[in-house]
Amino acid sequence: MVDVQNRPDNRNIPVDQVGVSDLRYPITVLDRHRGRQDTVANITMTVNLPHHFKGTHMSRFIEVLNSHRGEVTMWTVLHILHDLQERLDAERAHVEVVFPYFLEKLAPVSRAPGLMEYECAFVGESGAGGDDFVLSVKVPVTSLCPCSKALSRYGAHNQRGHITIEARSCTVAEKPEELIWIEELVEVAEASASAPVYALLKRDDEKELTERAYDHPVFVEDIVRNVAQKMMADPRVAWFRVTAVNQESIHNHSAFAKIEWRR
Repeated sequence: MVDVQNRPDNRNIPVDQVGVSDLRYPITVLDRHRGRQDTVANITMTVNLPHHFKGTHMSRFIEVLNSHRGEVTMWTVLHILHDLQERLDAERAHVEVVFPYFLEKLAPVSRAPGLMEYECAFVGESGAGGDDFVLSVKVPVTSLCPCSKALSRYGAHNQRGHITIEARSCTVAEKPEELIWIEELVEVAEASASAPVYALLKRDDEKELTERAYDHPVFVEDIVRNVAQKMMADPRVAWFRVTAVNQESIHNHSAFAKIEWRR
């Protein structure tokens, strides 16, 4: 049959990225405590297209993903990238895997269990400069304003915020114990705010958390610095970017801060 994609294109314009996006796909990721966790990802896979080709072969992206049977880790993302380069005769390949990840958390006093959802992403790229892999985790937190606490007679305003940590390892970890785990980034984020967020709380838990937040006021600047301090001390981390956004409770805007660092 005629292969239209391989026909020449006379406009002499290369395409930086072409492929498939918004692909919903069941995957299995590594879970530090349970070994594996099944979830559903939104996947983007692209390659570069030289100027002389009219199009790429979209079906081959799905074939490559199917060949890995849905298991997605640091190692399989790199294999997927290499397979895309080979199957599509491309110099560069890019993969983004965005997925919800669930952790069971016990309420601080009642110990009532609840499932917390965290938005995570694996972002991989392979090209002339080598392979790259970044883990991203978005963590909801509580923050209490130090300024409001200092000024107010009756309390302080607080807000719900999100901390996003993106991390690149110094090397491609060869063993699970060398990985930077999703759970570890969640712990770093929660320890850097005024208090964590839980899925289920009883009255004693609410009292504990509101008092904990009041005792640990932080600006967004404090949050990103707290995260940065912990990440810089981890010898596995080659690069990170941390972003904090507080959805202000008494302002019509959000507060924002970001730090990027490389070893």
